[in-house]
Amino acid sequence: MHSLGRTIQRLARHRRQWEQLWKAPPGGLPHALEPPVSPLTEVTGFGSNPGALRMFTFVPPNLPPSPALVVVLHGCTQTAAGYDYGAGWSTLAERYGFALLVPEQQIANNPKRCFNWFRPHDAQRGRGEAASIRQMIETMILDQGIDRRRVFVTGLSAGGAMTSVMLATYPEVFAAGAIIAGLPYGAASNVAEAYESMFQGAARPAAEWGDLVRQASPHKGPWPRVSVWHGDADATVKPANAGAIVKQWTDLHGLDADATLTETVDGYPRQAWRNRAGEDVIESYTITSMAHGTPLATGNGAEHAGAAGAFLLDVGISSSYHIAKFFGLTHTKPVHVPERRVPIVPADTRADGETVDAEAADAAADQNARRSLHQHIETVITKALKAAGLMK
Repeated sequence: MHSLGRTIQRLARHRRQWEQLWKAPPGGLPHALEPPVSPLTEVTGFGSNPGALRMFTFVPPNLPPSPALVVVLHGCTQTAAGYDYGAGWSTLAERYGFALLVPEQQIANNPKRCFNWFRPHDAQRGRGEAASIRQMIETMILDQGIDRRRVFVTGLSAGGAMTSVMLATYPEVFAAGAIIAGLPYGAASNVAEAYESMFQGAARPAAEWGDLVRQASPHKGPWPRVSVWHGDADATVKPANAGAIVKQWTDLHGLDADATLTETVDGYPRQAWRNRAGEDVIESYTITSMAHGTPLATGNGAEHAGAAGAFLLDVGISSSYHIAKFFGLTHTKPVHVPERRVPIVPADTRADGETVDAEAADAAADQNARRSLHQHIETVITKALKAAGLMK
């Protein structure tokens, strides 16, 4: 009965927020940014792919020997090409000479294209989506001669939470990671806990957060460096989650709770935690007055990249550039990359020119997504009732 009551309380508490979050445009989520032409190339046959994800890559023509690799994980409603275009990662990859891997979620796995960071089957070492991403990384390492000491991962929202999953379950693979509007590893193990963590945040001591990562793999250290980004006006993933991520990784690195350095970068506060060698091991940016999304500074400058769109917010600081800098990828002399000015395909036209009823398509997608969500909620309730002996 206790489990049943707790489950129903969670469902009721977040019902309104669930309904608002899962509405399709124009009532809720805006259309994802999607370029008609993308520099990304799809790769197939990269392994057993237990998570049924798609693999996209970008290898710039100026790729040096033993290059670095950045893995980029998109957010809900986004695609690999759309997030790359908006966040500007392929521009930075061409500018500074590193390879790019952009996994993509499929609607069959999640109706809003969210990575399933809260499902144990997809968030454990050697299983599901986490294992698929690991297989993609190994394929890139072998095909492109990637330097195994310079593999990095970053992501937004559900992609940020999946970044936490990858850093926790495969810490030996990554030199560093960057989590944007995401959640700490172990914040949830089912959909009800996921929304509770997103809308409220989970309070745990730093040691407990650290233990969740220590238990996720046989790795005993050293641990990846971590960059954390979050808007303090984010109502979709509460900013308290950024603090929990910092707690998780300061505990793993054996660092004090108080930051070593506090400064202002491009008008926003940045905190850094340094190790005994004086290196920035963890950093945290708080983007004041920013809602849910990836911070951008668009334009042609050296510290600019990307294009504003849904959950891609031009606030005057390029998280992608500063993350690449934190990864140590901006030390080489940049190559001039012409700004990619490509027209966006109208919402009511397919790539082949065939006109479609955009409103009807949106309505159908919304209906399917809500039906899937409602079925999932009903499944959760049914399981709780059966566990309590109230249903056969």
